[in-house]
Amino acid sequence: MANKTTKPAAKVSSDALGAIERAAGVPFKKAGDYWKRLGPGLTTGASDDDPSGVIAYSQAGAKFGYQFLWLSWLTFPLMSVVQEMCARIGIATGRGLAANIRRHFPRWALIFVTLLLFIANTLNIGADLGAMASASQLIWPNFPFGAFVGIFALVSLFLEIAMPYSTYARYLKWLALVLLAYVLTAFVVPSINWGELLTATFKPTMSFTKEHLLLLTGVLGTTISPYLFFWQTSQEVEQEVLSGQTSIKERQRQASVAEVKDMRTDVWSGMLLSNLVMFFIIAVCAAVLNQAGITNINTAADAASALKPLAGDKAYLLYIVGIMGTGFLAIPVLAGSAAYGFSEMMGWKTGLYRKAREAAAFYGVIAVSTLVGLGLNFVGIDPIKALLGAAVANGLVAPVVLVFIVWLASSKEVMGKWRNRKFTTIIGWGVVTLMALSAVGAIWASF
Repeated sequence: MANKTTKPAAKVSSDALGAIERAAGVPFKKAGDYWKRLGPGLTTGASDDDPSGVIAYSQAGAKFGYQFLWLSWLTFPLMSVVQEMCARIGIATGRGLAANIRRHFPRWALIFVTLLLFIANTLNIGADLGAMASASQLIWPNFPFGAFVGIFALVSLFLEIAMPYSTYARYLKWLALVLLAYVLTAFVVPSINWGELLTATFKPTMSFTKEHLLLLTGVLGTTISPYLFFWQTSQEVEQEVLSGQTSIKERQRQASVAEVKDMRTDVWSGMLLSNLVMFFIIAVCAAVLNQAGITNINTAADAASALKPLAGDKAYLLYIVGIMGTGFLAIPVLAGSAAYGFSEMMGWKTGLYRKAREAAAFYGVIAVSTLVGLGLNFVGIDPIKALLGAAVANGLVAPVVLVFIVWLASSKEVMGKWRNRKFTTIIGWGVVTLMALSAVGAIWASF
C-alpha cells in the first residue's frame, strides 16, 4: 500500500493562516476599491450639504419638528436619477450641460438659463460665506464679520485658481463628513421620539401655510440644486479629459457600460450621503431645538446648539468644522458651475484642469461670482435669512433647468444608446412637476 504524501504540519498551518488572512482582507480590499470608484458624485453629494442646506434643514426641524423627514426618502431617488442623467449626458456627449443646451435649443434659452444659474449661485456663495463668518465668530466674537468673509472668499479663490480642485476636495470631503455628527447625536438624544420619528418619515404631512411652503421650496431647492446639475455634467467630462480623452469624438467613442456602471455607484453613493445628513439634521433639530421651544434659527449659535447632546459645550466646534468643510467644498462648485455655464455659452475654454492663463475668461467668471457673493454680505442682509433665501432661489430655478436636462437625456439624437429608459424619463418629468409646483407655492407664499 503506497504511503500518502502529507504536508508538514508547519506548512499546513502556514497555508491555513494565509487563507484566513486573504479572506479577512477581502472586505478591506472591496472597501478600498469602492472608495476609489467614488469621484464627482461623492463630491457633489457632499457639497450639496453646504451651509445653506444645513440651515434649511435645521430650520425645518426646529420649526416643524419631524414633519419634513419624509422628504429625505423622496428626494434621495429623485435627485439620484437627476444627477445620473446629468452625468450620463456628460459621458455620452463629451460636453457640459450648457454646451449641450447651446447645440439643441435657441440661444435665448441658454442665455436665460445661464443668467438664472449665475444669480442663484452668486446668492448662494454670498450666503455660504456669511454662514462661515458667523460660525467663526462663535470662537472669535470680536473679530470683524466683514474681515472673516473677505478672508474666506480670497482663500476659496486662491485654492480654486492655484490648486486642482480634485486635490483639495480629497481632503475637504473628510471635513464635510463631520456633519455625520448629527447621525451620532440622534442616538444619544434622550428626548428623541423614535415612534413619532418613524411615523413622520413614512407618512407625508403638509400644512400648506405660507411659511411651510416657503421652507418646503427651500429644502427641495437646496437638495435638488441647479448648480449640481451643471457641475456633475462638467466633472464627468473633466474626468475623461484627465484620463487622456482630449477630443469630443474620442470621449463619445470611449463611453462604455463599465464607465456608466461606475458612475451610477458614485452618484447614488454621493446622493445617499447627502440625504442621510439631511434626514438626521432635521431629526436632531426637531428633538433638541423644537422640543426645547427654539423654533427659529436666528444665529449660528442656535444651529450649533443642536449638537450639544453629543459634544456638550464644545458642540460649536463640531458645527464650525462642518460648516467650514462644506463651505470650502461648495463655494468652488457654485462658482465653477456658473463658470462652466457662461464659458460653454460663449464658446470659451473651460475646465478646472486648465491653468488660469489657459482659460482666463473661465476663471474670470469664477472670480466675479465669488466677489459679487462677497459683496452681498455688506448690504445689511442677515446671514441666516440669506441662507434660507438662497435655498428658495435654487428651488425657483431648478424646474427651469430640469426641463432641458430631461429632454436632453431622453433624446436618441443627443444620447444615442445612452438615452433614458421610459421609466427614467417618467421620473424625470415627475421631478420637474414637483419642483414646479413647489416654486409656484413659494411664489404664492411670498405675497
